[in-house]
Amino acid sequence: MEILNSLELLLNNMAELIIIVLEFMGVIVITASSIKGFYDYIRHSENTKISLAKGLSIALEFKMGSEILRTVIVREWAEIATVAGIIVLRAALAFLIHWEIKQEEG
Repeated sequence: MEILNSLELLLNNMAELIIIVLEFMGVIVITASSIKGFYDYIRHSENTKISLAKGLSIALEFKMGSEILRTVIVREWAEIATVAGIIVLRAALAFLIHWEIKQEEG
C-alpha cells in the first residue's frame, strides 16, 4: 500500500511540474508571437493577422494540454467542473482562431 501512495505522490508531483512547464511554454509563445506581430504591424506586412493568429493558436494548444493534464490530479467535482469549463473555453477559442486563419488564407 505504501508503494501505491508513493507512486501517486510521484504522479502528482510530475503532473504539477509538467503543467507549469506547459503553461510557461504557452506564455513564451504568446509573448514571442505578440512581439513578432507588432513588428509585422509596424512593417505593414500583409501576413500580420495570420502570423499572430497562428502563434496564439499554438499557445492555446500548450495551455489546453496543461488543463487536460490537470484533470489527472483534481480530486473534487467542483475542480473537475472548473477544469472542464476552462478546456471548453480554450477549445472554443482555438476553433475560432482556426476559423479566422482559414478565412484570411483562402
